[in-house]
Amino acid sequence: MKIIYPKNLSKINIEKFFVKIGLKQLVIESKIKIPPNLDQRKMKIPQPPDLNDLYRLYMLIVLNKRTTVLEFGTGYSTLVMHYALMENKKKFGKKQPFQRCENPFEIFTVDNNLFFSKISKDRVKKYSKKTKYVNFFHSEAQMTDYQGNIAVEYKKLPLVNPDFIYLDGPSQWAPKNRVSNFTTAHPDMMPMSCDIAKIENFLTPGTIIVSDGRTANSLFLKNCFKRNWKFKRDVKNDQIYFLLNEKSLGLYNTQQLNFYKSK
Repeated sequence: MKIIYPKNLSKINIEKFFVKIGLKQLVIESKIKIPPNLDQRKMKIPQPPDLNDLYRLYMLIVLNKRTTVLEFGTGYSTLVMHYALMENKKKFGKKQPFQRCENPFEIFTVDNNLFFSKISKDRVKKYSKKTKYVNFFHSEAQMTDYQGNIAVEYKKLPLVNPDFIYLDGPSQWAPKNRVSNFTTAHPDMMPMSCDIAKIENFLTPGTIIVSDGRTANSLFLKNCFKRNWKFKRDVKNDQIYFLLNEKSLGLYNTQQLNFYKSK
């Protein structure tokens, strides 16, 4: 079992890719400059899209034939992953890809920030006629004690069992409470979400997790996970990948794994 990774492309070829799939506006918005002395973690407006990250997300979903996405933290990625799922739907969506795939080609995105969620939702409406495949979910985030570790969690999660998870939220500034007087809402801290560890036992072999940077958070999850995960850190692209590398759970999971391997 392995992840199929996208080829590294030049900046100009990535821009051509987004023009080709109908998202030329993202290329334009990617050229917006952010003052170098600005702490991007505290920005109250969306950051310009990182086309390299978005291209890789799109291709990871297409190359690995993913059907259902759970995204922590909404943004440009929501639209791009929706486009990738719609590409898969064109190829494989004539019938349910495999049994126990109740949300085929849908993305579920959870965020604590209603302002950013509205921007993301409006963006999807602008560029897609298939918005029923995009599910926006709002939840507050809070500091918590996860098995003796101080971490951050969403209070509520979407009811879905994904085969692709993208970790890019919540923001370290989201929690308003403290645990043992400790919080991530401090300039020297970093995001430390535990949500994926909480649902680990429900995930099926073959599940892929992609973390947008968040190295400390990813190492925390790696230490918390109880199951057999392959772990890879891509320093050049600032992404971290997990693959749930286990034997099939049974008939239905075997159908799922066979779908990924089919041509």
